[in-house]
Amino acid sequence: MRVPVATIAPARGCGCSVCPFFVANPAAVEPICSGSNSSCSYCGCARSEAPGPAPCGACSIRCGSRVDIAAWMADVGGTLAFDDIVVGTTLPPGLPRFVPQVDGHDVAGFDRQLHWPAYAVGLRRVFSPATHRIYPRFDGVAAHDALGLAADQLAVLVGYGEDPLVEAVWSDRRRVAAAVAAQGWDLVLAPNYSMYGNQPRTEHLINFRRNLLVAAELAAAGVPAVPNLYWFRKEDLDRYLSWIDDTGPAAVAVNLQTFRTEEDWQTMALPGLTYLALGIPVELAVVVAGSSRADRIATLLELFGERLHLVSQNAQAYARHGAAMTEAGRVDRHARVEDLFAANVRHYAGLLAAGAGQQ
Repeated sequence: MRVPVATIAPARGCGCSVCPFFVANPAAVEPICSGSNSSCSYCGCARSEAPGPAPCGACSIRCGSRVDIAAWMADVGGTLAFDDIVVGTTLPPGLPRFVPQVDGHDVAGFDRQLHWPAYAVGLRRVFSPATHRIYPRFDGVAAHDALGLAADQLAVLVGYGEDPLVEAVWSDRRRVAAAVAAQGWDLVLAPNYSMYGNQPRTEHLINFRRNLLVAAELAAAGVPAVPNLYWFRKEDLDRYLSWIDDTGPAAVAVNLQTFRTEEDWQTMALPGLTYLALGIPVELAVVVAGSSRADRIATLLELFGERLHLVSQNAQAYARHGAAMTEAGRVDRHARVEDLFAANVRHYAGLLAAGAGQQ
């Protein structure tokens, strides 16, 4: 494990030739980046164009031109490499292939027909997006009690949310980690920090490291956390594969909620998932959030087989809108919400069971 000896920072104005992360810079300290992002919408900002006062404090993007970039680099450990990060988490026994994500209200009522092995709730159901504080029903309360789960059911926290909320978690992550540990979650999908194609490359690299680092810090606090993987280039995937090979995590997660369009799926999500599937160990569990289409679930099963776990909000969302998911697709029905939810959970679980049986 390498411990950073000093904080290094990316070059101002994305100056690759002098950047300590550029692979073609012979003086690079960490040659991990193949160059600036050609689709970046932030190139030519006020700071990079001219010296003097800059509006960096109002900018949500971390780049080499920021006046406080050294502080940001120090905050992530003075490095953008992964080799000092270990996520020591084991998956809870009995984690089902399909985990329905619910809104946290009357979970016992929805579960009455099922006694499902695990339920998930999202970050914004536990931490207020407005105040960034824990809601009273979860503050100092065991997760199982707050959700009304039985002792033999698993409570899963999906730590994904809109950028302001996950950024607030990062800023206060040590207190958050202690609070989440005290709640006794059986599994936590660690918060994920965004990757957009129009951002500077530095923002990608910082956030890729933060995704692993926040999971490691949660795990160190006693939280069974799983890191989220995002990528933009093949080199990112190669770095993850090396990290997985070196550290042997029990599981990784991918948040597919952000790959909304067919173009996103075909050009970014699917190629990356395929590359990961070919490179990761056969025993590594993969937790995917946000995929609900039968064809995409089938593709995920082709890639990951029985090591795939799916977390989805759709079973409850469709039920609340009077719909059931069937082999023919969505069907509107006059039925109790609880009955529709039970049918939807069984439908998704059936897709995973049938697909795994064909592997």
